[in-house]
Amino acid sequence: MAVLKMAHGKTYLKKNDQVEVITGKDKGRVGKILRVILDKDKAVVERINMIKRHKKPSELNQQGQIIEKEAPIHVSNLQLICPGCTKTGRVGKKILEDGTKIRFCKSCGESVEAKS
Repeated sequence: MAVLKMAHGKTYLKKNDQVEVITGKDKGRVGKILRVILDKDKAVVERINMIKRHKKPSELNQQGQIIEKEAPIHVSNLQLICPGCTKTGRVGKKILEDGTKIRFCKSCGESVEAKS
């Protein structure tokens, strides 16, 4: 029996990108990507997909507590917000004359890379 292996790690999203959730319980909400998990095709977005985790009491923490944190969300449920036209849209990749690769907004044609 042959085992099919999925191709992981192909995403147009990077850390610190501004994204909008396009489907699911947080649809329409906007946040910044905190980290990208390439091998699972997921991203952790600030204040999106919040979950609660219970922490047992310990010597340091006598009370115990409920911690609220962000859970990873699949990258197919996220869409990048273009800093130029401030709309969500598809992203393309191209190579400039000097050989550098950039991501660009397909609707306005402007680069979506962070200005450094």
